[in-house]
Amino acid sequence: MAKKSVLGDAPIRRNMPTEKSLIMQGDKDLVAEQRRLLDWVDRFAAGGPAGCTTHPHCFFGPMTPDEWAALGYKHLDHHLNQFGV
Repeated sequence: MAKKSVLGDAPIRRNMPTEKSLIMQGDKDLVAEQRRLLDWVDRFAAGGPAGCTTHPHCFFGPMTPDEWAALGYKHLDHHLNQFGV
């Protein structure tokens, strides 16, 4: 039910909980993190859904490559909107 809600047409809502193991710690180099993000976007665009993992999601459990692709897009869109980009 939660997976369908997140993967639906609506944007990811604000203040959803974050898996504790994914929370960044310490200071980060903004330029290096921007490069990492752009590299990830390039790899994602080149591989498409077929290049996505088939590992279970930490909260949603098993997901198809198409679901992973949709979640990746929505997650990035959520954070770009969060920071006004």
